[in-house]
Formats: sequence, structure tokens, C-alpha cells
Amino acid sequence: MNDSHALIGTGLYPLGQAARLVGEDARTVRRWLKGYSWKYKDGQFASGPLWQLQYAQDEELGQERVLGFRDLLELRTVAKFIEHGVSLKVIRATIEAACEYLGKFPLQSRRFLTDGKQIFMEAVARSEDDPQLLDIRKRQFVFDAVIRPSLFEGIEYDRKGEAQRWFPTKGRLIVLDPEVQFGEPIVASAGVPTDTLFSAYKAEGKDRARVARLYRVTPQAVSAAVAFEQRLAA
Repeated sequence: MNDSHALIGTGLYPLGQAARLVGEDARTVRRWLKGYSWKYKDGQFASGPLWQLQYAQDEELGQERVLGFRDLLELRTVAKFIEHGVSLKVIRATIEAACEYLGKFPLQSRRFLTDGKQIFMEAVARSEDDPQLLDIRKRQFVFDAVIRPSLFEGIEYDRKGEAQRWFPTKGRLIVLDPEVQFGEPIVASAGVPTDTLFSAYKAEGKDRARVARLYRVTPQAVSAAVAFEQRLAA
């Protein structure tokens, strides 16, 4: 591993785990992050990765397509756009335009909340072959439907407007913080990884109270960790 890449404070997510965290298929995520090629009539076309990962220059992590925390939140945004029917071509154009205005990893920035709609509208205009989004009202609806309820829900920002932590469930009992446990999901109040509590829950015969006593967390935290891990597994 290159010394220039400090893992602490950056987050560390193998591709499969990152895909589960955003609710997407790992093979699909690999295509987004690695790029792909296809044949069309007499020619062959290639599409590069949607963006360069935080660990792209690392000899080990780059080869394995390991994501950092910022990558994870960019991926989360992409998955939300896909969920709302936005084409990959429009998403790519949005990322490219956003990088010009906002710098690297723009989709996880608070500024994307205020400037993102115009950027998205421009990206759709560049991608005229997306008939579902040619209507301006449709474009506005899609962006607002994505950004208001989904993109920034549970995200905590620092003073610079960069994403600092992600609370992926209601109640803010579970958090992903790149400063703690390499960014893996933990119980916010105690720092115990959710997969640790889930494993203990199964090992202790699903005795939530006993697990809570063993790890000095609340029974509610155990329930939240179990529900979260079960959702990831599903």
C-alpha cells in the first residue's frame, strides 16, 4: 500500500460491501466503477468509470476497486438517480458538469443541494437521447424527487460543506463515520460495529437483552443493528 494514502479518516469499503450499503447489485457497481465495452454494428465502444476512486492510485486498493467514504456517498447518489429512472448517460454528464463547478466528489457536497438542479438540467440537455427527461417539468420533478427526500437525508456536513458522517437509518442509531472503525457501520452511541452485534444476537439465541448487556448498549441499539444487517443481507 502506498504511504501517501492514509486509511484513517478516509473510510474503507470493499466493492461488495459498498454495493450492499447503497442497495445495488455488485456486478452493476463494478461496471460503473471499472468501465465497460460493447460492440455495436461494425464498431466497438468503451465507457470509462464514472469517476476516479479515492484509492485509484493505491497499488493494492486501487486494483480491487476499494471505495473511500466520499466514493460511497457518490455511489449512493448514483444509485438514487438510477432508482428514479435517470439514464447512466445523464448521470455521467451530471458528474462531469458537477466536477467542473464543484470539484472532486461533487455529489456528496452540500453545494450540490443548491447548485445541483441547474447542473442536472444542463446534463440532460447534453444528453438529448433521453426522451423521458426532455420535458423541463419532468427534469425538475425527477431532480427534486431525488434530492429532497433521498440524497441528503441522514448526511451530516462539516463547515466546508463536505459530507462528514452518514446515518443510514431513521433515529440516527447507526452511523458510518470515516474517523471511526474505518467507516464501517457502527452503533452511534457506543461505536460497536453492527455486524458484531448481529453475530452476537444470533449466537446468543436472539436474546436482545443479553447482547445489550454484553456490549453495554441499549436493547434499541441492538434491534437497530440487527434490522440494519438483515436489510443489507436481503
